[in-house]
Amino acid sequence: MEAPFAAWIDRDVVRASGPDTAAFLQGQLSQDVSSLAVGASTWSLLLQPAGKVDAWLRVARTSDVSYELDVDTGWGEAVTARLRRFLLRTKCELELAPAQRVLAVRGTEVDGGRSVVWPGTVGSDLFAADDDNRVRDVPIVDAASYERARIRAGVPALGRELTERTIPVEAGQWLIDASVSFTKGCYTGQELVARVDARGGNAPRPVRGLLAAVGAFAEGSELRDVDDKVIGAITSAAGDVALAPLPRTVDIGARVRAGDVDATVVPLPMT
Repeated sequence: MEAPFAAWIDRDVVRASGPDTAAFLQGQLSQDVSSLAVGASTWSLLLQPAGKVDAWLRVARTSDVSYELDVDTGWGEAVTARLRRFLLRTKCELELAPAQRVLAVRGTEVDGGRSVVWPGTVGSDLFAADDDNRVRDVPIVDAASYERARIRAGVPALGRELTERTIPVEAGQWLIDASVSFTKGCYTGQELVARVDARGGNAPRPVRGLLAAVGAFAEGSELRDVDDKVIGAITSAAGDVALAPLPRTVDIGARVRAGDVDATVVPLPMT
């Protein structure tokens, strides 16, 4: 596990409140949120009826009848619109709040922070923490350093590793373990998740790590195998590390090429 660090990030926030809110979200999200204690948080998938990803988000219960859903910046509007399509004769109000500034702490957990799911490390996200003495001794890094750490951990981002074409298991079994309840009952998109899990969780295009031999990756670059066949494209890049969904036939250790950069497919999280 790397030394603790923190970075300022933005998260979009959707507030849901009303007497039917718990039951409504329970039927829309992959995680068991009705049993979530007030003040607690967990991660969940918001899926299309066919089971592909609309969003990966965190759910925090703020009272018996209210929740906050926070998601990658720029995705709050899409989450709100998706939930409203299923909001029929339900006493639940949805509000897209202004984006919130969050102190993302990695490498250590902080009391009162919201849950973080990063393979290979622990962490907490502190909301409204402009002057927080709880992390006084944790160094603050810039956005580029945070992005590099995200990529090395293999944490997917919406619009990059997670799109409307992604099935959840492609992001990694760890994400399924953290975001899906297999005992809660029915929710939108459940069938595909349950079917893939029953078949052993084989993903057709799992997210893989890439390490450059020399040079830096460019996001969007085509990836080619040793036979010069196009096998995918880089979805996130930070210098000599990158992420890309690749066919499951591409093994860890395989040699690939992104533009003029030679690379190796490596396990996630990257050590």
